[in-house]
Amino acid sequence: MRHLALVSTAALALSACASTTETYIGRTATEQLLMARASDKAVEGLSLPLPTAASIFVDESYFQGEGSRYAISAIRAALSDAGYRLARNKDESDAVFEIRPGALSLEQMRRVFGLPEMRIPINETLNVVSLPELSVYSNRDRVGVAEFSGFLYEAKTGAPLGAVLPMIGEYRIRSHKLLMIVSWGQQQAQPGRRDPGSSWTEF
Repeated sequence: MRHLALVSTAALALSACASTTETYIGRTATEQLLMARASDKAVEGLSLPLPTAASIFVDESYFQGEGSRYAISAIRAALSDAGYRLARNKDESDAVFEIRPGALSLEQMRRVFGLPEMRIPINETLNVVSLPELSVYSNRDRVGVAEFSGFLYEAKTGAPLGAVLPMIGEYRIRSHKLLMIVSWGQQQAQPGRRDPGSSWTEF
């Protein structure tokens, strides 16, 4: 009995595993990060065919969808960074910038060298059995994709001033797995130490 107890304890130790519980709120934290960083990249260097210090009203009426509030704020921040003034309404602006999203979502690709996870029907009633992945190496790409565009018109007359070509941004996280055990490449967002004042930039 003593030997049996030792063997049982050793077997339990060798088969131990860990699990993580996630809260499902539509998007995971990683997915939200991918979309936010893609939005930031899409608006890098945004400029309009208007003189610097012009007053612009950002019309977001047609900019909707998941992640849209962050994307709109990123567009407004890019305009401020470029030297334009943000108007509170159309009446106070020199021009209206009507924005629209072409894409604001996620793509995923998985490559497996070996046998991927499969579901196989086992009888006529379409009951299935799941076979786990048996791979030597696999990787997964998760990509946030953002594409925005818009056009400008005079606030008072509605006369066209120009169009903004699609602004495109991508942000990618790639993770790897070897022998279904060893993993690397997964991004980790960790708090860092900052010197006073280094967390903001003056326009």
